[in-house]
Order: sequence, then C-alpha cells, then structure tokens
Amino acid sequence: MLTGILLLILLPPMVAQDLCKDGKEGYKVRLSIKTALGNDAYEWNESEMFFFRSTLAFSMRKYFKQDTYDISNILVCHETQRVSFVFVVTSPVNRTQLIPKEEVEQAVRLNKHRINNAFLLSDMTLEFVGIPPTLAAPITYSTPPWLIVFGVVIGVVAVGILSLLMSSVTKRRRAKEKGVGLGEEEEGREALPKENGTALGSLGDKDGVYNQGFSNEDRITTL
Repeated sequence: MLTGILLLILLPPMVAQDLCKDGKEGYKVRLSIKTALGNDAYEWNESEMFFFRSTLAFSMRKYFKQDTYDISNILVCHETQRVSFVFVVTSPVNRTQLIPKEEVEQAVRLNKHRINNAFLLSDMTLEFVGIPPTLAAPITYSTPPWLIVFGVVIGVVAVGILSLLMSSVTKRRRAKEKGVGLGEEEEGREALPKENGTALGSLGDKDGVYNQGFSNEDRITTL
C-alpha cells in the first residue's frame, strides 16, 4: 500500500522528467554571463536556477492569467557548465502532461524583457533557442516627425522671404531719399543767376561797383 502511494507521488515527476530529456517539447536556454558582465559576472548556481524557474512560472501566470503555476511546473534537464540547459513546463492539473511549445513561446515572448532584466542580460546573452527575440515596440510621437520637419522648413522659408522683402524696401527707401537730395541740390544750383559764366548769387542785394577801365566812352584829354 505504501509502495503504491509512493509510486503515485513520484511517478508524475519522473514521467515529466523523461519528457524533458526527450527534448521534443522543451526549449534550450544559453546564458553568456561573462560575455555580458565581464568582471562583474555572477556565478551560476542552484539559487540562480531557482530564480530562473521562478521567472518562468511568473511568465506562465501572466500569460494564462491564473495563479496555478509554480516552480514545480518548470522542469530542467541537460544542464552544462557553460550555462545551458533544456526546460519544459508541465500542466498544473496533470504533471505528466506538458504545456505545448507554442504556448510556452508566447509566454516567454510576452515577458522576455522582464526575464532579461532579472538576470542583467539581453536578448543576445540570454538566448531561448528557437524563440526569436521580441522586438521593442516602436516609439510613437504625439506629433509626427514629418510634420515637425515640414514646420521648420516652412518657418525658414518664411523668414527668408521676409528678409528679402525688408531688404528690398530698405534699398528703395534709400534710393528715393538719395534721389530727393540730388533733386534739391540741382534746383538750388539752377536758382543762382549767372553772368559771363560767373555766379553772382553770392553778391546778394549789394550794389555792384562800376569799373571805369571797361568803359567804352572816349576820354577827353587836355592839350
């Protein structure tokens, strides 16, 4: 009787472990801790493995939205010293039944960034063989970038047009002022009376002096 009870307790994990070793429904994991962290690399041990199984149990809970998964549902086999191993996930209802690889993949992809952060690694140094890395969601902007560039270009063009208009108006104003000044100067010159090519305007209202030397009258000389 006692033997039968022990078989009922130990048989499911043993069967599931054999399914893990078979590898058909399992995923291989490779960790490059020294490559990622260099001198700050931590040692992979049983505690780290317990942590890894916990993160996978968390991912299964998040994906299925139920709290029935725990670390006993995450079985590991084929471990190597270069930190690689194979894992499978068993059903919480029946330990001899494995969760399909497709659903495990979706659970891992859903929480891959959380798993990476937990071990201070990235998609390149924490690799689930057969599960492609989850690409980061594209950055969205409240204002499209093309609209920002368009606004900047339009602003530069508007400033250039205004500068040209202001420059043209300024040149015309200066030319007009220069033309008015030259006109007034010419009018001033034309207002001056000329006699024998000599301007007499500087004499003002003063009376001229008669020069006898230029008189045409004959002089009367006394003998």
